[in-house]
Amino acid sequence: MKALYVILIAAAVVTLRLAITRSRRRARRDGAQNADGSGATLPSGRSRTGAARRERFRAATDQSFGDVGMVAMREIRERVRGRIFRIGTLIILLFVGAAIVIPTLHKGSGTTSQTVGIVGDLSSEVSAVVHTAAARNQDHVTVVSLATLSEAKSELRSGKIDVAIVDADQVLLSQPASSNSSPADSGFVETVAAYLGVLQAYRSAGLTPAQASEVTHARSVPVDTLQPRSSNTTKATSVIGLVLLFFMLTQYCSWILIGVMQEKSSRVVEVLLATLRPIELLGGKVIGIGLVAFSQATLIVVFALVVGQAVGSDLLRGTEPLVLACELLWLILGYAFYCWLYAAAGSTAERQDQVQTLALPLSIPILLGYIFSITVASSGNPSLLFKVLAYLPPTAPFCMPVLVSLDQVAWWQFVASILITLAGTAGVALFAARIYRRAVLQTGSRVRLGELFARSAH
Repeated sequence: MKALYVILIAAAVVTLRLAITRSRRRARRDGAQNADGSGATLPSGRSRTGAARRERFRAATDQSFGDVGMVAMREIRERVRGRIFRIGTLIILLFVGAAIVIPTLHKGSGTTSQTVGIVGDLSSEVSAVVHTAAARNQDHVTVVSLATLSEAKSELRSGKIDVAIVDADQVLLSQPASSNSSPADSGFVETVAAYLGVLQAYRSAGLTPAQASEVTHARSVPVDTLQPRSSNTTKATSVIGLVLLFFMLTQYCSWILIGVMQEKSSRVVEVLLATLRPIELLGGKVIGIGLVAFSQATLIVVFALVVGQAVGSDLLRGTEPLVLACELLWLILGYAFYCWLYAAAGSTAERQDQVQTLALPLSIPILLGYIFSITVASSGNPSLLFKVLAYLPPTAPFCMPVLVSLDQVAWWQFVASILITLAGTAGVALFAARIYRRAVLQTGSRVRLGELFARSAH
């Protein structure tokens, strides 16, 4: 069944790619026909009707959102239509899918043996629950009887049993089932806990119609561990999220830097500034690319959740929705902070070599925050310096999500970091707007920051 899901996902990706290629060829063919006049012979006039609809949509959008919305829509169209964006999105989806599916295939190879210790009477109902859960997860199960809870804990610590069921109302493990070193099969444990919960509901309901809803909404019994919960459950998710955050943040900020430089070097910005104010042009560019970044990140998160659910992956099963939402939120906040700096830097350059020189110092705090966060996410032990960096706007987009995944931060600390980042973003935006306004029309040589400060002093 899992192999079938993988084949369906691969087929969907190939179909999507073929559809994109076919639409591009059709668009080129229609464009060639319209250029030589043959497009007018279409019986229904689809090409002209579609173009007219697109123009009406653009006009309505420009009227609804003003000049800033017009610039934002222009940026969205340029980025989404670009081949780099489409191929890059496809590569990211394939990477995320492989990271979720491959461990599942590796884990699913072979039959897992589970030794279950029963504390209390081994009733026929409990025995049926254990064997049904084993059959559902394709496990070979061995049931042993234990006298006391202390004996069950000792057997778990020594590794003689993998799972203990205490009085049919508790499942006990030596360590979390999602841990790589845990001998317990997470699927088997979850199934047993769910079935025991249903069994308890039947007992309390007494099979009367009035208590049927209680049976239907039965909860799993608690799964406790002798060792404290570690960060292994969300470690892999945090690392993958940090990699995607670093890639997308640097990608979209580089788009802004290069886009501003190209508009300045080609003198397009002079035409745009004839009808727009500098802050409107800069704000529209930032908002447009930001919306593309948010849409792409949302697509990746939804794709990961769907694939993980389809193949039964444990990679996202132990991850709270708060962790995923936090990664998405800090992508937006990180972009909002850095995009203004990259736009201001792009307005001071006119050539590609100048862009590379400017991008290096701007990417240093991003690189430091990324490397530091990857290290802490892998070890699970944040230092005091790392916790301080979680409140600084340049590094908070990487550090704060790690603290959330490790459950090392309170809600008010999380909110405080957001407020500090928003305040820093507002200050950076004002600073970048002043630089952009003074430097974007100055051509002939690269603009130095000292010149801008000297000019503003006068």
